[in-house]
Amino acid sequence: MLYTSGSTGRPKGVLLSHAAHLWVVCARMAEDDLSGDRVLIAAPLYHMNALANSLLAIAAGASIVLLPQFQAKAYIEAIARHRCTWATAVPPMIAMMLREKEALFGADLSSVRVVRMGSAPVNDTLADQIRELLPNARIINAYGTTEGGPVVFNDKGGAPSGSVGKVHAGVEVRLVGEGAPETGVLQMKSPAVMLGYHNRPDVRSPVTADGFYDTGDVFRQDGEGNFYFVGRADDMFVSGGENIFPGEVEAVLETHPEVLQASVVPVDDDIKGQKPVAFIVRKPGSTVDEQAIKSFALEHAPAYQHPRRVWFLDQMLLASTNKIDRAALRARAEAELKAR
Repeated sequence: MLYTSGSTGRPKGVLLSHAAHLWVVCARMAEDDLSGDRVLIAAPLYHMNALANSLLAIAAGASIVLLPQFQAKAYIEAIARHRCTWATAVPPMIAMMLREKEALFGADLSSVRVVRMGSAPVNDTLADQIRELLPNARIINAYGTTEGGPVVFNDKGGAPSGSVGKVHAGVEVRLVGEGAPETGVLQMKSPAVMLGYHNRPDVRSPVTADGFYDTGDVFRQDGEGNFYFVGRADDMFVSGGENIFPGEVEAVLETHPEVLQASVVPVDDDIKGQKPVAFIVRKPGSTVDEQAIKSFALEHAPAYQHPRRVWFLDQMLLASTNKIDRAALRARAEAELKAR
């Protein structure tokens, strides 16, 4: 039983069967031979990512370097000291590692042959950052959830930039809602789908009558069958009648040559209802300012998407999962605006 992070409410206990875990391990072992690998895991084992990767490594006969939590310096040192070959990460972790110039100086990270990225799309800018950090690593753009497991897509044959690849052979998916079947909320079915929530009769089950788990994540599909993450359905907000997915705006902002990381959140507005604002982590040495970011967004994206305010951080506010804590950023933005 794994608990959801609770970023949008009280945490829920997700009931997962032994058969579900076994199916995940077997499905992933069929795709990659990890028998000689040394897997670096930097998260508590009550997180799906850490648990699934630990079970996979043990089943494959690989060795594990286990850190209780992610800290950039410790992560860098672990790779260099133990010659780790397989690593998992999320974009904020890469951003934090790139800022540790002293720890990176002289650290040999060439042993990493695979880095499995999750929680956000791997665009060209992020891929370049990963290659700078881990020059010999193959980048896997992964997707998974606590309720549905980590096996949904694969990148066999190579996936286009920003894509999570095609549907795994053992999984069924469908996109539902406005814009379907090209764009919509992802529903998926596999042997890894949860049995239910523990003692929560008050929560509506996200599993449909025909066994599909409704992820709440919006995807689009191209003509070749590749899937692209657009954003959380509950992250989307409406500004002046236009639907805005923060991930789409962030992807544009992160193409700016001086931006290391971007996060976009909504704040209330008397005229638009809500409007986008942004938090930016600059690349080391950058002095890019608020007006430059706004001008860049207006030049490269629809005007309604551009952030009306921009604040700069040394590093993003993170939840315990190392994902960006959007609720904390939104609270900070509202406090900044009230203080004006």
